[in-house]
Amino acid sequence: MNQVHALLKSDYAYSRNIFGKNIGIAVLDTGVYAGHPDLMNRIVLFKDFINNRRDPYDDNGHGTHVCGILCGSGKASGGVCMGIAPLADVVCLKVLDRKGNGSTGDVLNACRWILANHRKYGIRIVNISVGTVCASRRSEDDELIRGVEQLWDEGLTVVAAAGNNGPRAGSITIPGISRKIITVGSLEEGECLTDCRRQILYSGRGPTKECVVKPEVIAPGTDVMSCANYGTGYVKKSGTSMAAPVVSGCIALLMECRPELKNSEIKMRLYERAADMGLPLERQGWGMIQVERLLKP
Repeated sequence: MNQVHALLKSDYAYSRNIFGKNIGIAVLDTGVYAGHPDLMNRIVLFKDFINNRRDPYDDNGHGTHVCGILCGSGKASGGVCMGIAPLADVVCLKVLDRKGNGSTGDVLNACRWILANHRKYGIRIVNISVGTVCASRRSEDDELIRGVEQLWDEGLTVVAAAGNNGPRAGSITIPGISRKIITVGSLEEGECLTDCRRQILYSGRGPTKECVVKPEVIAPGTDVMSCANYGTGYVKKSGTSMAAPVVSGCIALLMECRPELKNSEIKMRLYERAADMGLPLERQGWGMIQVERLLKP
């Protein structure tokens, strides 16, 4: 068991045969390299909002890494690099280009597609490991927040990264500032390479301008080993982008054993079951997610 699984106490779920089976997760990112052994049979659909290509691809690597954290089987590593919910089903929506850039319009189009198709593909969780700082055009910010909140109002559980603009206060990125969705920060054990600078404290901090506590929870996000977008290997990446799929995977485990829970009930359960790490509220929110606490009756 690797360090992430140990911190999460995820063996509690696996010993009870809970692996996120049949839980659909939509991933808005740079795409996916579906040829990795760990991701075979886990990608149920790929849709490209950037280049309109049909076959899955990832010309950046970020999305493949996120998908590996979510649902990688660990086959190529003998189980060491297994994802959090290895039997979950992933719908990959490419909204970022090869440089990791994207537009508000592409993200909104992906949100609209999810609204129209989530029942068809069994999507219950939406993972957004991307974010943007407040723009000069406030209308775009508001539109993006409304887009993810429509998904939440539809009953989907939306999980977004807090961004890597910490440690200053009020540095949560959009759409993570939404008061409805679940925003995830990183535990920050180690260092994050951001803009060619080594940064020890990087996770976005609250509060928001509306004084909402953010992030809600934190998860391991530094030096996380997951699938590369070529061959059969793995790479390490750091950031709240890595912490968000950890939480999405944990929620998939919870949904498998408690399928009746609504997104608001899941959010309340995170509040009640997060482990206090003794960090400031604006840094850890309610605390760190732990599978054993989350799943226990």
